[in-house]
Formats: sequence, structure tokens, C-alpha cells
Amino acid sequence: MAIPATRPSTPAGAPGSSDVGAGPARSHRGLLVGLALGYFMVLMDTTIVTVALPGIGESLSAGLSSLQWVSNGYTLTFAAFLLTAGTLSDRFGGRRVFLVGLWTFGLISGVSALANSVELLVVLRGLLGISGALLLPTSLAIVANTFSDPAARAKALGSWAAITGVALAAGPLVGGVLTDAIGWRAIFLVNIPIALLSIVITTKNAGETRRNAARGLDLPGQLTAIVALAALTFGLIQAGTAGWTAPEVLGSFAAFVVAMGLFIAVERREATERHTPMLPLKLFRSGTFSAALFAGLLINFALSGVLFTLSLLFQQGRGYSAFLAGLAFLPLTLPTAFNPIFTGRLVARIGPRKPATAGFVLMGVGTLIQAGTTSDSAVSVAVSSFGLLLLGFGISYAMPSLVVSVMGSVPRELSGIGSGALNSARQTGAVVGVAILGSILNGASSIETGTKVGVIVSGVLLLIGAVVVFGFVGREQKTTA
Repeated sequence: MAIPATRPSTPAGAPGSSDVGAGPARSHRGLLVGLALGYFMVLMDTTIVTVALPGIGESLSAGLSSLQWVSNGYTLTFAAFLLTAGTLSDRFGGRRVFLVGLWTFGLISGVSALANSVELLVVLRGLLGISGALLLPTSLAIVANTFSDPAARAKALGSWAAITGVALAAGPLVGGVLTDAIGWRAIFLVNIPIALLSIVITTKNAGETRRNAARGLDLPGQLTAIVALAALTFGLIQAGTAGWTAPEVLGSFAAFVVAMGLFIAVERREATERHTPMLPLKLFRSGTFSAALFAGLLINFALSGVLFTLSLLFQQGRGYSAFLAGLAFLPLTLPTAFNPIFTGRLVARIGPRKPATAGFVLMGVGTLIQAGTTSDSAVSVAVSSFGLLLLGFGISYAMPSLVVSVMGSVPRELSGIGSGALNSARQTGAVVGVAILGSILNGASSIETGTKVGVIVSGVLLLIGAVVVFGFVGREQKTTA
């Protein structure tokens, strides 16, 4: 029987095969679903845990600073290992690394459900973050290699973002239902069937991405990045209880500065057979790349910080159940489930700068609105919901635009590193956002006052992000290799 002309001549997964998803046997739609399910877990795990934090605190006798570590233990390692995950994707192939991440994420999720102390849960959350880091840059690298046409890639990334955006909508509701009906441990068990389904779909539909065997792991860079981020996080969290001038806080900030200096020194070295920078600093010659990373950091600073503080306000200040708190977040999360499809088409037509700028303005206004809605009156709740709706639409405009900007500003062979850098910046913003807004909350006279100050800080930063995006994103050609 003759082989159809559309079928690739290189077997699936064979070294050197780069036309991922080509041929009738590999549905592009099925591929996007399988990839998105993996990141669906990563996002849903974050939002589920946010709603379940009060229940975890009561069950494991954990205070506010411990709950900050339950949240940040995951995002800290996620942020720190994303760049290495991008390197692993480029070296060993996105499909292979993605599947490893799925298996380990499902396994560690099951173990997390058995945690009997907050210390153990924080450690397991850190391990989950490492597994989650393997999923994001690999999935984006596969998409980038599958859809070589810029317009088709923009639409595919919009669809990918829309599928993963459903996780933001599902997380608070699913977390609220499971926490109220079964207990917080169930929020980890739900990851297992999702991981298995993603494994089946991805194995069937994804071929291997192009591999670069010459890329080596940057262990000095990885170590200094972890130390820097951990020191910064510890200092910010401790400042809320010990004070900003406490010796351990000042020591942590000093360690952060030293580690960051060493990280930059390591990454400035030229690539050799023994050393390959995990974040080539030449990429920052692109204004689009630099601005997009800064903007991604600001998005997650505000999003994670607002989710953390409002979740505590809803449940401890207003007396909501976990389920009602999840319902309260629906105006924020629903736009992220459908609007990125429209955004992907819009970006393909007019470019990323204007949609990203509009997104930041919406996010800033929606966040600032929360400052006047900390009471429990009907009007306050309604206005807060409107502000959360604006925040949700802003995210759904900004994030797909930034992803397209970064993927278009780096050489194709560095697509894994480019996507890893963007999402490392985003998760770093999430770590810092929870740490700073949690410290503000910890030092405030009431949860209402702390929430008000925190959302004002976040809103102002988002409006600054709008200026940066408008000034730099999408104004240049792709960085040369």
C-alpha cells in the first residue's frame, strides 16, 4: 500500500524529526488538547491550593507565614527550574521531557495528599514545582515547532491559552467543592486522572521536537538562581513578622544580591563545550524580549498576590465557605477560559503590542477597584465582582500577546529557553507577589486594611506595566542567533 504523501518519513520520536504533528495520524487539535491538559494541572493546582489554604491551616495548625510557604514552595521551584527545563527540552526533545513531567507530577500529587505536617507539605509542593516546570516550556516548544507559520502559531497559542485558561475557572470551584465535601487532601488527588489523560493523548499525537545535543546543563547558573530566589522569598516573608530591619531579613536580602551577581556573572560567560548558559544574556538585546519578561513578572505578581489576599479576605473576613470563595472568583477566571482564542486571532492580525497594552490597563483598573470593596455590603461585593471581571479580561488579552511576543523575538532553536524565561519571570512575580502582599497583610491592623494596601500596590504596578509594554513590545525584528 502506498504511503500517503502527508505522512512524515521520519518515525514519530526519531532523532531529528521536527515536523511535529504532521500527517493525518497526528491531529493538531488533539495535540493542543494533550499539551494544554498538562499545563491545566499546573494552573489548577495553584488556584485550588489558594482556595484551600484556610482549610490547610486549620488542619495542619499552620499560621499565615506557613501558608505563604505552602503557596510559594510550589511557585519558587517552578520559577527556578523553568530555565533548566527549557534547556532540557532543547537538548533531549520536548515530547520526552513533557512526558517525564506528567508522570512525576501525578505521582507527587498522590503523595501530597498523605502529608501530615505543613513542613512536609511545603517540601512536596517544592517537588511538584519542579515537575510542573518540565511541562510548560516543553509544551510551548512543541507548539512552536509544529506551527511554523506566524499567523497559525498565534492562533494555536491562543487556543492553547484558552484551554489552559479553563484551569483558572475550574480551580477555585473544584477546590472549593472538594475542600468542603471531602477535605483539602482531595485537591491533590484530582491531578492524577488529568495527568494520565494527558499522557495518553500526548503519546498518541506528539512527535519529537528538534534536539540540540550540544546544549549542556548550566549547574552553576541553576544553583545561583535557586539561592537568589529562595533568599528573596525568605526575606520578604520574614519581614512581615520580624520586621524589615531584622538580622535574618537583612541577611536574606544580602544573600539575594550576592547570588544574583554570581548568576549574572555565570550567564555572561560565552558558551563552551563544558558550559552552556541556561539564559543567554544576548536575548536581552531585544527590547521586546526584555519588556515581555518584565511584564510577565508584573502579571503574576498581581494575580497571585490578589488571589492570596482575597481568598483570605473572603473566608476569614467575610466568613465565606471554600465553595463560596471559589464562586466569588468566577468573574476573574471565566474570561481566561474563552477570550484567549479571540486574542490569538487579534494578535495574528494586528500584532501583540496593542492587545497587551489594553490588557494591562484593564488589569490595573480592575485591581485598583478592589481597594474600595473590602466591606461585606451588597454594593461592595458587586463592584468587586466587576473589578475582578476587568482583571480577568485583562489577563486574557495580555498573556497570549506576551507569549507570541517572546516566541517571535528569539531564534527558533532557542524557543524552549525563550518560553522558559518568560514563565520563569511570571512565576518569580508570583513568588514575590505572595511574599510582599502576605507581608503587608501580616503587618496590617486588619485583613481589610492589608487587602486595601496590597491591591493598590498591585494596581499601580500593572499600570506601569502598560507603559512598558506600549513602549517596547513588538517594535523590532527577531533576535539573531
